[in-house]
Amino acid sequence: MSDIRQKSLPFAPWVDPRTRRLPGIMPISMEDWLQIDDAYAAQMALRERLISESPERVLALSEAARPAAEELYDLVLPLLPALGFTIASTEASRPDGVRVALDRANPLATLGRLVQEDLCLMEDGPDGHILTGAVLCFPAGWTLTEKFGRAMFGIHKPVKVYTEDIGSRVQRLMDGVQPGRPLMRGTAHHSNAPLFNPRREEQGRAPEGELPFIRVERQGLVRLPQTRAVAFSIHTYVVEPSALSPEQAELLAEFPIRDAA
Repeated sequence: MSDIRQKSLPFAPWVDPRTRRLPGIMPISMEDWLQIDDAYAAQMALRERLISESPERVLALSEAARPAAEELYDLVLPLLPALGFTIASTEASRPDGVRVALDRANPLATLGRLVQEDLCLMEDGPDGHILTGAVLCFPAGWTLTEKFGRAMFGIHKPVKVYTEDIGSRVQRLMDGVQPGRPLMRGTAHHSNAPLFNPRREEQGRAPEGELPFIRVERQGLVRLPQTRAVAFSIHTYVVEPSALSPEQAELLAEFPIRDAA
């Protein structure tokens, strides 16, 4: 699992001043929301294995959130042909040639077999947006079962840099995101962990040993117009430092990664 790495890094949050500091939000278009990169086939093979063999670890959906999950499914499918998919009535052909059965009755599992992004559904609750559904194959040091049903601040426990001030700012952004106008942010940290790296809170997030890779998350916020849920997407890149472009390497030296972000 740890050997899946991109050959280049399409998005480095430390390069753009807008994504360099928390919460680091910038607008994007719907067409730029989902991404395909050079690790697509390998990541998707791992996603398929996790969804098939360990669904209880990577899938969760409250029955109350099913309308939001179905709306997300209906939103994503029309975006896929522009990314190299062929969509038929009952199946989709992915850019790597693999065919996936289309099953709206299992919206998150189906989407998890199609796109590289992990997808989390956040719905408004008394303490802010609550995690009510997800397909999460590449957790970076947290577990879906432990975080499911929690609000944003509880989800980010025990991330030290996720202070109450940052949490309040992120909550305001989630409240303000509008349909058709997605937002994007990014995180980065040094890593030696596999893509599927679930850790419970009592284990902590601090890695041990040498950290030879850079792990980046390109995170999207998309408002679903009917249910008003927010889809939180996570596209994960893991690269060796040698894969960075000269500009990325130069700016990383100037703006070092703050781990545990």
